[in-house]
Amino acid sequence: MSITDDELSGKRYDLENGSVAWGPCHVGSNVQLGANCSIGALAHVGSEAVLGDRVRVQGGAYVASICQLGDDVFIGPNATLLNDRHPPSRDRRKWLPVIVENGAVIGGGATLLPGISIGEMSVVAAGSVATKDVPAGQVWAGNPARFMMTRDEYEAGRTTIEGDEK
Repeated sequence: MSITDDELSGKRYDLENGSVAWGPCHVGSNVQLGANCSIGALAHVGSEAVLGDRVRVQGGAYVASICQLGDDVFIGPNATLLNDRHPPSRDRRKWLPVIVENGAVIGGGATLLPGISIGEMSVVAAGSVATKDVPAGQVWAGNPARFMMTRDEYEAGRTTIEGDEK
């Protein structure tokens, strides 16, 4: 399925399993789409990608063909998940998927190189470039991305109100 009609910009497209896409966007052929997913305007989800349940792909994000996203994954705006280490290889047999496991967060503008795995409940910060696997439950940032803190520390910082003591 491909949704690209510029005249329908901002239009809601109801997809299978209670999922939704916002036009214009692209959802490639043979995409496995879980329940209650959301694909933002100007996003690209390549052919044969796998999206688990409750995945959110924000506007302008690029999820290359054959990438795999687990349940409850968040892909921030303009994030890029690549599949070709030596573009343009023009040889699908050489493509390597990015695998993003359950509950992981990919920040806006982050880039994930082909063949890496982002562990369960991990975070790749906005603008970062992940060049190697990110272990479960960790937060990585920078270019190249490196370990910054645990996901528990990250969550504690998200819920702290400014001015409150820890």
